Amino acid sequence: MEKSRNRLSLQERIVIETLIKENRSKTYIANQLGRNRSSISREINNWIKKPSDKYDANLAHWYAKEINNNKRCQDKINTYPRLKIFVYKSLLKGTTPELIAGQIKIKYPNDPVMSISHEAIYQHIYRHRQSNIAKKLIKLLPYHHHKRKNKRKFNKKRTRIKDQVSIDLRPKHIQQRQEVGHWEGDLMIGVGQKSAIATLVERKTRYTIVMKIKDRKSKTVTKEFASSLNNLNKIFRKSMTYDNGVEMANHKWLANQTGINIYFAHPYSSWERGTNENTNGLIRRFFPKGTDFNKISLKQLKDAQNNLNDRPRKVLGYKTPNEKMNEEIVVFEQDIGQINYNEIFAKTYSEKTTRFN
Repeated sequence: MEKSRNRLSLQERIVIETLIKENRSKTYIANQLGRNRSSISREINNWIKKPSDKYDANLAHWYAKEINNNKRCQDKINTYPRLKIFVYKSLLKGTTPELIAGQIKIKYPNDPVMSISHEAIYQHIYRHRQSNIAKKLIKLLPYHHHKRKNKRKFNKKRTRIKDQVSIDLRPKHIQQRQEVGHWEGDLMIGVGQKSAIATLVERKTRYTIVMKIKDRKSKTVTKEFASSLNNLNKIFRKSMTYDNGVEMANHKWLANQTGINIYFAHPYSSWERGTNENTNGLIRRFFPKGTDFNKISLKQLKDAQNNLNDRPRKVLGYKTPNEKMNEEIVVFEQDIGQINYNEIFAKTYSEKTTRFN
């Protein structure tokens, strides 16, 4: 009798039902079907627990199929190879599950197979975390946690920042990356939540600014952002998109000091600031998870920043962020009919005024 994937077929279950009615033993049934006795015993014991119970082949087969389908649905990545390849390749590039889910949503809007949440990706990785493949996948995650933290354990209410402007109200042209001057910002937290650095990434050119901060208080963080942004000419100060971190509670002061418009992404939607998230992943190559940023010198931060800004990017046509910024300066100079490099972007490049000296 033909067997499929070692699962009992409907025909085999009909034989089981017939032989049970003939009061045949489990060993006899197993021998007739060429199956292990344990498999037959398990199948029968699922349905017959007392003498009055009956075994129905059609019902048993339907139930087995439902169980199998449910198991398949529990891990969509293992079910669909195309989805699995996309997720694994993205993880190898250092992309977070949140960003992977967001990229899939944009690239495959009408494909039911290519549709998955970041939570499902995490569940796939951690479901069998002791396996060799899971250990390798965990190492590809930004934080390398062996176990996932239970976010609902403490039932804390999320603090909402007052007077925030949602990314939904951000002008559509910013999404197109056709105009320079629009930034994404974030904090990178050090070991023990006791140190941090701040990062800014310009959306069009991918130009990156890295700042050291002494603490995570809102006034401290926004002051550092203001100082760095005000080192730029106003043509490079148009907007900033941030997450819902409480360090941005002082955002109205920052907007007044810099003249930029500040927008906030939706909670747990890091893909809405994908440029910044990807850049933070690159910065982690210099300062891995577990780094104490209090022990990192300003020179080390400057070296990392310069490395990123002098690194060719495929998305930029293999040009560097510095080269793209210079192109924007040339365009601006042509538009206003004057060439004054130091006046336009001096403080970002000047050795005299740079924050990392």
